[in-house]
Amino acid sequence: MDKRDITPTLAARLVAAQFPQWADLPVVPVANDGWDNTTFRLGEELSIRLPSADDYVAQIDKEHRWLPILASQVPVQIPEPVARGRPDERFPRPWSIYRWIEGQTATRDRIGDLTALAADLAGFLTVLEAIDASDGPPPGTHSFFRGGSLAVYDAECRKSIEDAADVIDVAAARDAWQAALASTWERRPVWVHGDVAPTNLLVNDGVLEAVIDFGCMASGDPACDLVMAWTFFDDQSRSVFRDTIDLDEATWSRARGWALWKALITHVRASETGTDPDATVRRFGWRGSALDVVECVLADRA
Repeated sequence: MDKRDITPTLAARLVAAQFPQWADLPVVPVANDGWDNTTFRLGEELSIRLPSADDYVAQIDKEHRWLPILASQVPVQIPEPVARGRPDERFPRPWSIYRWIEGQTATRDRIGDLTALAADLAGFLTVLEAIDASDGPPPGTHSFFRGGSLAVYDAECRKSIEDAADVIDVAAARDAWQAALASTWERRPVWVHGDVAPTNLLVNDGVLEAVIDFGCMASGDPACDLVMAWTFFDDQSRSVFRDTIDLDEATWSRARGWALWKALITHVRASETGTDPDATVRRFGWRGSALDVVECVLADRA
């Protein structure tokens, strides 16, 4: 089933058939829909998330298993699973109902104090990484290898560097990527959110209220959770973010690799498909274009 076929009508029928106690609640699309799931609001207090493709199905069991455990230990709200839907003739994948969390996605114009947000996000990640992750899911296809080795994306990133050679500093990009590959996380595995992006942060009155969408969560290397340093923060807030989270330089080097890879493939895919690259980065919530992110990463590396 294609994402375009996942409609409010379909979601309402699934709820009515499997959870009749909520059958009378309105089903409304959310303003900022995700990539991995299609999300609807269910009444005033609930939301529905339906995997957009088979690749995202494994995330459901993971969230139902671990989010209730993490919720009691982190300093901001995270999603609360309420019910698990089953596949049927209408929809071929399991799906979930969650508690609705009030808030707006983080955008630069909604943040009064960017350094405060940087400190709050770093504080959240520090607490998350301190929670025992020894039984957590290791990186794999379920997390799109977030928390794992950047080497999985080595060929893709190197090709993207060459494909973008007319608009980036190729030598600097190769150097930054090679530096990112030169180390690994040598400490115990820690909890990794896997997709720390502005669109997965909810704010109220400019203050961090919740972190959502843990579909890429894993137990491993936290470097992938640091990319907002270049995709969203400015020089001052990036410094606060870095100082507050207090990770070693090798981890920051791998983090630059994650940001570089994501920005490069975003630019190259838009160029190849003729799509608007600015529309893509707006969906990510980045503060500038994919090439702006590349330039920021390379300047930071220098």
